[in-house]
Amino acid sequence: MLTANEIRRQFLDFFKEKGHEIVPSAPIVIKNDPTLLFTNAGMNQFKDYFLGNKQPDHTRIADTQKCLRVSGKHNDLEEVGVDTYHHTMFEMLGNWSFGDYFKEEAIAWSWELLTSVYKLDKDRLYVTVFQGDDKEGLPKDDEAYNFWKQHVAEDRILLGNKKDNFWEMGDTGPCGPCSEIHVDCRSEEERKQVEGKTLVNADHPQVIEIWNNVFMQFNRLKDGSLQPLPARHVDTGMGLERLVRVIQGMHSNYDTDLFTPIIYVLEKTFRANHSSEKAAIAKRVIADHIRAVSFTIADGQLPSNTGAGYVIRRILRRAVRYGYSFLNAREPFMFELVDTLDIIMGDAFPELKHQKEFIKKVIKEEEAGFFRTLADGVWTLEYFIQFGYHQSFPMSKAELLESHRKKIVPGKLAFNLYDTDGFPLDLTILMARENGFVVDEEGFNIEMQQQKTRSRAATTLDTDDWIVLKEGGASKFVGYDHAEAEASVVKYRKVKAKGKESYQLVLDQTPFYAESGGQVGDTGELIFPNENIQIVDTKKEDGLTIHFAETIPEDLSKPLLARIDVSKRLSTAVHHSATHLLHAALRQVLGIHVAQKGSLVNEEHLRFDFSHFAKVTDEEITKIEAIVNEKIRENIPVVIKEMQKDEAVKLGAMALFGEKYGNIVRVVIIDPNYSIELCGGTHVGATGQLGFFKLKSESAVAAGVRRIEAVSGKAAEHLVNEKLHIISQVQELLKHPKDLIKAIEKIQEEKTQIEKHAENLEARQLVGIRNELLTKDQIINQVTFVGETVHVSSPDALKKLCLDLKSHLNDHVIVLCANIDGKPYVAIGVDETIVAAKGLDAGKIIKEQIAPLIKGGGGGQKTLATAGGQDASKLNDVIEKVKGLL
Repeated sequence: MLTANEIRRQFLDFFKEKGHEIVPSAPIVIKNDPTLLFTNAGMNQFKDYFLGNKQPDHTRIADTQKCLRVSGKHNDLEEVGVDTYHHTMFEMLGNWSFGDYFKEEAIAWSWELLTSVYKLDKDRLYVTVFQGDDKEGLPKDDEAYNFWKQHVAEDRILLGNKKDNFWEMGDTGPCGPCSEIHVDCRSEEERKQVEGKTLVNADHPQVIEIWNNVFMQFNRLKDGSLQPLPARHVDTGMGLERLVRVIQGMHSNYDTDLFTPIIYVLEKTFRANHSSEKAAIAKRVIADHIRAVSFTIADGQLPSNTGAGYVIRRILRRAVRYGYSFLNAREPFMFELVDTLDIIMGDAFPELKHQKEFIKKVIKEEEAGFFRTLADGVWTLEYFIQFGYHQSFPMSKAELLESHRKKIVPGKLAFNLYDTDGFPLDLTILMARENGFVVDEEGFNIEMQQQKTRSRAATTLDTDDWIVLKEGGASKFVGYDHAEAEASVVKYRKVKAKGKESYQLVLDQTPFYAESGGQVGDTGELIFPNENIQIVDTKKEDGLTIHFAETIPEDLSKPLLARIDVSKRLSTAVHHSATHLLHAALRQVLGIHVAQKGSLVNEEHLRFDFSHFAKVTDEEITKIEAIVNEKIRENIPVVIKEMQKDEAVKLGAMALFGEKYGNIVRVVIIDPNYSIELCGGTHVGATGQLGFFKLKSESAVAAGVRRIEAVSGKAAEHLVNEKLHIISQVQELLKHPKDLIKAIEKIQEEKTQIEKHAENLEARQLVGIRNELLTKDQIINQVTFVGETVHVSSPDALKKLCLDLKSHLNDHVIVLCANIDGKPYVAIGVDETIVAAKGLDAGKIIKEQIAPLIKGGGGGQKTLATAGGQDASKLNDVIEKVKGLL
């Protein structure tokens, strides 16, 4: 039986023989495309070829592409593990033609590979072609139909609607009719009972699509219309997981050698609980999700609370939750599966093998944090189920108790658990059901929709279609050698965000560097004959250099002069070259395990994230700074060369995981024995231009990732002058002592003594105030009441006084007020017996009645709560308000 690795290799070898260039997978994490977080289809990395923005080096290409489908239109997350063929991360085998061959060859080769190389049974295969769509004015794809007739009986050629047989990547972008190949994996007996063609595209688990041949002919515009592409292309995709399942004769993708080793490890780890259907689903979910999480981390995306990082955190937590609920996992276990994943896929994807220990570290840390979150969520739910109310719950006491009486977990509470703590809804439902409760899922969905609406309102970017003024592709970048260039506008579009209009422009050539590789985009101006407009940012999108402007002239057809902000560019280049020096120094001092995990380079400073499992010590920081500054003083020429990628790697150039490089790469060399990196950024001519390097801070970013912020050039000079000025001011304040450190230490000692003395005086003062207040207590409805405005030095002293009074009184309600530096402060104490007997809650009184009265905020426990505000004139009203409650 062929292994998955052999099946992958045969696919690539087959198309290599057909004249295709075999290219590596693009990173799974998308960069320079605001419309996508992740690569969700094999065609993503070739999108600018389809649009005509960039010319490919080869017109025939084949590859295996890492894909992730967990958000947006293509979202398979909820099906993963429940069925046997959906995945989050999957491999898409693909062959491509960019204006070369079209339908005839694509169809013939797909049939040849499946039936002659992989030896699939022809009687089990069905194909579909586009039936046309009258609304779109699209005819039936007779061309594809007729080519298929040369290989397949007509009763096996099925017509498909727009949903199934017209492929679109999103709401806009390249698209076209497609022809799918489906395989019937049912038993002979089942096939005799029901004809296979009736089950095609009917969601039957054993009659599945394995290959899609997309014939790219159109570009979908924002208004929904279809525009012919500059050239016709072929884009095919065949999921490796499904193909392996079919060739290996399995009924589930998870029964293939792509997944069984991981599932075997899970079964060994959780022997006591792996026989139920829920446990089987859990193992499939975990086996799938460990792939998605590992590959995205390898490509540079760390789990976080925003954007792509949040999606990865959600996938990881979903897997952990399944282990927690159905395998009885109570401590991190996912990270241990990375070793097995490396054995399965590390040879095909070396980024996994090279970063295995780092990936394990990140996953383990994330798991540990989520297990703590799970424990907190379990406590919250159990508390509600048992008691019905807690003051930290996001609803009023009356609402909570009413829901508890009806045995309903409120949607707002379930959503708060999900949104604040990451506690999954399905686990809330499971725990509720086990205790005879149900979850108000409709209420949860309302809260979720409101959050999405708020989020969408904050981030919505409405872009018009491009208005083309001049035919042409991507901007020619001339900014490495020139700060200005004569140019003309190729196309432009209007953008609306948060009610504000702005514009994006593409030029035929530009000196503006587009944000990339951590370096910010250039700013500057476009000088038209009668008007200058400011460029506030420059970014990349689909191979285009996009210039952002807040205004545009009436006539964009005139020639212009594009000029960058030279001062900003130079300061940015200084920090980019300093980043290369820093990276090499880190590897020299800390070890060659150091790898870049993110960076930011602008005119003000540099930020560099790197893999390292411990805090960088002060001694190591001193060494790193010394090395960088030594290289600056050596005034080493910064040599930049373009060469073949293989040649650059042989030279020792460092490439970053998660970056996509072409065949020709740009190599930045700062002493061949010190720093050689692949880099598209702008740099100084020699290291002496950096002047000086100074590290500002070192901190943790995530598990196994540290961050350094530093400055060089003028920014370093400014930082040093600022620090020296502060030291000078301190010396002046201290009357220029001979030893500044000793002088400050002496002041600290004196301060400590004074504070102790002040604390003693305050304690005596508070005792005196307490004794006086004890003579002023009143009995109201059998409750001891003390209410006074007192003179204390701080809010903390007011709270201490209230606590002290509580220890000397029984069945009491205390309200103490103070005007401290013109601002009102309140402390309320309520005896536990009064809380139980009369339902008086100090925290609730503070939040609902006192804080609004003094125009402030506050909170606390049922027996002690405090508040601060803005209106000190209301302190007497505060006392009367609390007194009135009795």
